[in-house]
Amino acid sequence: MFRRHGDRYVATFAVDEVRVLRKVASEVVGLLTDGFDHGDPVVGRLFPEVYPEDAASTAEFRRYTEGDLKTAKIDQAGAILAALPDGEVGGEVRLDAEAAEAWLRALNDARLAMGVRLEIKDGTDLGEELDDAVAEDPTSSRVFQLSVYAYLGYLQESLLNALID
Repeated sequence: MFRRHGDRYVATFAVDEVRVLRKVASEVVGLLTDGFDHGDPVVGRLFPEVYPEDAASTAEFRRYTEGDLKTAKIDQAGAILAALPDGEVGGEVRLDAEAAEAWLRALNDARLAMGVRLEIKDGTDLGEELDDAVAEDPTSSRVFQLSVYAYLGYLQESLLNALID
């Protein structure tokens, strides 16, 4: 998908891919703004306790770092939204190195969030999980969500490989 073209990282997205990426990036922004709640396991995954045995030190660390980290995560999701084609069309995305790194971090955040919601663990076989979901109900939202999760992983790997080349 992503390929290096000079000093840019280029990919062409279909209309449906643009829609999915817009929705995912917008949901991450919403989670970090309107829906920001430390009781939410997704927020806990994106902002883990640095000192799990020491609540006071964790709170102190958050006080000094959380605002900047949250802003950076919102900006990274915004980098996806800014680079995607406008409206209801597909098209080409051209990223410089800084934007490509922002995309990588934003895709990682989106996958972490989806992984928590989908209860994906380190040892989860995604193919098996998807097969089971399809067998249970091929039209379920879980099938769609697992497919999006897999797609984001593919996109992240593609961009990372383009950066390495």
